[in-house]
Amino acid sequence: MAAEWWNPDGPLKTLHEINPLRLGYIEERVTLKGARILDVGCGGGLLSEALAARGADVVGIDLAAASLEVARQHAAETDTHLEYKQIDAAVLAGQEPGRFDVVTCLELLEHVPDPEALVAACSLAVRPGGSVFFSTINRNLKSFLLAIVGAEHILRMVPRGTHDYLKLVRPAELASWCRRADLDLRDITGLHFNPLTQSYRLGGNSAVNYFGYTVRRSAA
Repeated sequence: MAAEWWNPDGPLKTLHEINPLRLGYIEERVTLKGARILDVGCGGGLLSEALAARGADVVGIDLAAASLEVARQHAAETDTHLEYKQIDAAVLAGQEPGRFDVVTCLELLEHVPDPEALVAACSLAVRPGGSVFFSTINRNLKSFLLAIVGAEHILRMVPRGTHDYLKLVRPAELASWCRRADLDLRDITGLHFNPLTQSYRLGGNSAVNYFGYTVRRSAA
C-alpha cells in the first residue's frame, strides 16, 4: 500500500480527490505562509506537501515507516522542503508543547485506539490561540451504508476493511473531547460525494464525512 500513496488512480484515489478540498478548508481559516504546521498521521505526505507548497513550515509525523519513506522520497523528487518524523503525536507534543501554529489531524481519529488521547495530544502541540483541524466519519446508519457498504464493498472507492464502524466518531463525541482538551470547536462542515458526477463538495450536514475546525483556548 505504501508504494501507492502518490498514484492518483490507485487504492488511495479518494485522498487525491479530496486533498484540494482539505487544503481549501484549512486555507480559508488560517494563513499558511510562514505558519508552523504539524500534520499528524501524514502518511505519504499528500497534505503535508500541499501545505508546504503554500509556504508553511511543515512537520509531518506518522508511525508507519514505509509511508514516511515514500513521503521523504517524493518530497526529494519534487524539491519540497519539509520535515518528516516517525514519532507518536503525544510524545512529540510532550517534547515540544505549543510549538505549532496549526495542527492537522485528518482521516485519522477513526483509525486509532484512543481518539480522545489523540485530540489531547493535538491540543498540547498547538500554541494558545492556534488552530487544530480534524476530519473523520460520523457513526450512524447512513454513514455505515455509504462509507462502509457503499464505499468499500460496492463502489470499491477504498479497500475493504478500511473502516471499523464502531470506531467512527460522532460530532458530539468530538466536541466533548475538544472541550476537555481546551479546544473551542468553531465549525463542523460536511464532506459529500456525488456518485453521479463522481465529485466531492464541502458544505451541508455532517451525516457522513465531516471536518472540524477548533482553536486552542488561551491561558486565563
